[in-house]
Amino acid sequence: MARINLLPWRDELRREQTRQFVSMLAISALLTAAIILLIYVNIAKMIDRQNYRNNMLTAEIAKLEEQLKQIAELESTKAELLSRMGIIQSLQQKRPQVVHVFDEIVRTLPEGIYLTNLQQSGDNFEFTGISESNGRVSAYMRNIDDSAWMKDPKLKIIEAKRKDGRGSEFIITLSQTSPQEIADAKKAAEEKKP
Repeated sequence: MARINLLPWRDELRREQTRQFVSMLAISALLTAAIILLIYVNIAKMIDRQNYRNNMLTAEIAKLEEQLKQIAELESTKAELLSRMGIIQSLQQKRPQVVHVFDEIVRTLPEGIYLTNLQQSGDNFEFTGISESNGRVSAYMRNIDDSAWMKDPKLKIIEAKRKDGRGSEFIITLSQTSPQEIADAKKAAEEKKP
């Protein structure tokens, strides 16, 4: 028994173990590469999906921005139309006021005063006329102040034009109003009082 040589068997066992180790190492490397490849493919799919979602969101945002522009254009058109409607409504309401103002001009005009010119600028009027005396101009201004359709009379000029000193030329400025505006102003003044 002392002569049994176990060296070749041990060498063969070592070679077998080395071959198994190399094959296990190769299999491990292949498995690791396969796992890394699967992870890479999975991450690439997730990135592609997210990019698709981002592109879809970008497209939807662009559509919404276009709709917002259209809404802004519609809002500006609506504001313009409302402004025009307000102007038309204001003109419709003021249309009968002209008749009332001319009626008030005749009613407030005392004897001895003659109007030679009447100018209107918005709600403001300028009357130019001739008066027999300054007292009549004062009476005319008081009448205007008491009127429901005219307010704030202001005497700009009064000059003697006749040689005998009995007549004078005058210019009065005043504003147009309405009974509703006067009532609204009184109501606002009463509300401000504590």
